[in-house]
Amino acid sequence: MDFHPTEEQAAAADLAATIFGDLATHERLAAAGTGSDAELWKALTAAGLTSAVEDIGLLGLVLLLEEQGRTTAQVPYAATCAYGILPLTRHGSDAQRARLLPALGTGEVVVCGAFPARGRITASPAGRLTGNAPFVPWLRDATHVLVPDADRTLWLVRTDAPGVRTTPVDTTAPWAAGRLELADADGERLGDGPGAYEDTLAVARTAFAGLQAGVCAGSLARAVEYTSTREQFGRPLSTNQGVMLRAADAYMDTEAIRVTAYEAAWRIDAGLPAGSHALTAGWWASEAGKRVVHAGQHLHGGMGADLDHPVHRHFLWGRQLDAYLGCGSELLAELGTLLADAADLRDLLDPPHPSEDGAAAAAIPATEGDDA
Repeated sequence: MDFHPTEEQAAAADLAATIFGDLATHERLAAAGTGSDAELWKALTAAGLTSAVEDIGLLGLVLLLEEQGRTTAQVPYAATCAYGILPLTRHGSDAQRARLLPALGTGEVVVCGAFPARGRITASPAGRLTGNAPFVPWLRDATHVLVPDADRTLWLVRTDAPGVRTTPVDTTAPWAAGRLELADADGERLGDGPGAYEDTLAVARTAFAGLQAGVCAGSLARAVEYTSTREQFGRPLSTNQGVMLRAADAYMDTEAIRVTAYEAAWRIDAGLPAGSHALTAGWWASEAGKRVVHAGQHLHGGMGADLDHPVHRHFLWGRQLDAYLGCGSELLAELGTLLADAADLRDLLDPPHPSEDGAAAAAIPATEGDDA
C-alpha cells in the first residue's frame, strides 16, 4: 500500500482545507443552525471539488472528507460523493453518467443514500418502490436518493417524484436528515444488483470513516490548543500527566481511524477485495471515534459542557457518525461472518490434504517431549 497521495489528490486536499477553513467558521456554523450552508456548497462545486472525485478516486475523497470533518462543515459533500458520484462512476451506464455526473459536479444534483439496506423497501418487477427509511442523512438537501431494496438492488429515486414523501427528522448532528416514504414510486436501476450494493456500501463506510478521522483530528486540535493556553495553579493544563496521556490515547485512536480508512480506500481504488477492510475502518471510526470526541470534550473541562463551544459540534458529529456507521458489536459480528464465510470458501476450493496414511498430521497435537 502506498500512503503517499498523488499530486492531484494532494492539491485537491489543500484546496478543500482552504475553502473549509475560510468558510466553515464557528460564526457561520452557528448561524446555519440545523441547515446546510448554501454558500459553502456553491464554493465547493465552483472549485471543482465534487467533479474532481471522478479522477482522484475514493482515497482522494477520504482526504477531502478529512478536511470537512475538521471543521464540521454543514454541506452534503460526503453523501453526494459516496452515494452519487462514485456509484455512478463505478456502476452507472454510459447514459446515466453522461446525464447525471455533470449536474453532480455543479451541485445542481445532490444525492443522498438510504443505507444500509434494512429490508424495508421492496421493488416490483417494473421498478416501482414501496417502503420507508426512517433516517436518511442530507435528505432535505437532496434531489435524488440512492435506495437499496430488500434484494439489495440499487435504485436512484427523485425526491420530487410522485409517490415520494420526505419528512424532516432531527438528529444528533445537524445533517439535514429526513424520513423517506415510498408508495409505488418510480426508480431508476443502478448497477447489477447485490454486487453494486456491496461495493457502494464499502465505499460509503470508508468515506464516512474518513470523515470521522477529520472530526476527531479537529476535536483533538481544539483540545491541544485549549490545554496549552489554559493555566491552572500557574502552569498550562497540558503539563499535567493525566491530560497528556488522555490526549496521546486520542491521537493514537485518530491515527488508527485514518490508516484503516486509507487502506480500505486504496484497495477499493485498486480493484482489490476490500469488504473486510471497509468494515475494519468502520469499526475503528465508530468505537475509537466515540472515545476521541469524548476525550476532546472532557479535556475542555467545564468549557466542554457549553453547547455553544466549537468543540461541542465535534462531539455531536462524532456520536452521529458512531450511530450511522453502526455500533462496534454489530460491525464486528458482520466482519466475523464475512471472514468465516471466506475461510469456508477457501476450504471448499482448496481442501486440506491428508498425509499418505490417510491421517491429517496437523490435526494431531504435539505432546511434551516430542521433537519440534
